[in-house]
Amino acid sequence: MCRLCAGPVRQWVDLGRQPASNAFLRPEQLDSETFFRLAVGICADCTMVQQLEAMPTGSMFRADYPYRSSTSSGLRRHFQDVARTLRATELAGPGDLVVEIGSNDGVLLRALHADGVRHLGIDPSAEAAAAAAADGANVRVGFFDEQSAAAIAATEGRAKVIFSANTISHVARIDTIFRGVDLLLAADGAFIFEDRYVSDIVEFGYFDQIYDEHFYLFAVRSVAAMVARFGFELVDAQRIPIHGGSLRYTVTRRGARERRASVARLLDEEARYGVAEYETYLRFGRQIDRVGSDLVALLTDLRDAGRRVVGYGATSKSATVTNYFGIGPALVPFICDTTPEKQGRLSPGAHIPVRPYEAFAEPYPDYALLFAWNHAAEIMAKEHRFVAQGGRWILYVPHVRIV
Repeated sequence: MCRLCAGPVRQWVDLGRQPASNAFLRPEQLDSETFFRLAVGICADCTMVQQLEAMPTGSMFRADYPYRSSTSSGLRRHFQDVARTLRATELAGPGDLVVEIGSNDGVLLRALHADGVRHLGIDPSAEAAAAAAADGANVRVGFFDEQSAAAIAATEGRAKVIFSANTISHVARIDTIFRGVDLLLAADGAFIFEDRYVSDIVEFGYFDQIYDEHFYLFAVRSVAAMVARFGFELVDAQRIPIHGGSLRYTVTRRGARERRASVARLLDEEARYGVAEYETYLRFGRQIDRVGSDLVALLTDLRDAGRRVVGYGATSKSATVTNYFGIGPALVPFICDTTPEKQGRLSPGAHIPVRPYEAFAEPYPDYALLFAWNHAAEIMAKEHRFVAQGGRWILYVPHVRIV
């Protein structure tokens, strides 16, 4: 049954037993690892793509949640651009308040703070929030819901902008988000959120964007239906290049603004591509299985030929790849990552050791399996010495290839 409209949901893929994708483990934690069945379907009524089971929220977003937005120069530039856009389009004066849901280590908040914008971030990770606060950001630890929204409104007043990036789709009980937005958003304010676009995920084969945290995969049609259920209206939708293809949705109170032509244009594109059609997703499921067969065959052949392959980027996405395809330390002995909170731990489910970034060049491997493919341009420019010394990259979206 659909979490939003109670309509029937048809399963189109089952990616098997999966762990919490960001739960990088110390060896003594292996016996306490949490798993769930990662199956995805589409609602026949409102067309929202969603998981059939939900990983417990407490297992995903802990105090020591290790993801840090600031580790990517591309993301830092992106959120600086977001801050400039908000100042230019939504904020009338220094008294206007911006509230960010899921502020992580404060990469956006820092940009707002530097320009004197009144702001508040809320995030369940105490360690990420502490990193944001250390740089001068105003931040609270917790989940955004009706209670926290009411508390913020009581102390800070109504928000001119409520912003969120790659967070709203994480919340299975999304009604709690919109009831909170209703309490906190100013009458003329905007709720602006960014998230991966299911149309791009299917078209370009970004199957590993399906993992525990991405409970919903949004499209313009399904988001318009979703926000209407809570008394809001989708008035704008803009493509942004982040994470391989995302949309920035602008939502207001019903009737507060004219709907921009971008919404109708994207709705037409979705209809032509079949984004709401069950058969579209069945074909995508078959594509995922082909990628898995090809990737495991390649890694096996390279190992048997004595070639050394290591992983690059201990991403959330890699949990889906390694666990569904059965890729473990026998095929990929370790993964290099720049995030200190992940180093010295084991990857979720597959238990591949995560080593510091410096291990990549000690010595360079023959091949690097690029889990962080959404940052490929940035990474490949940085790792030019790897290629100069004969190294090759292995990519697997939309198909397996060596570059």
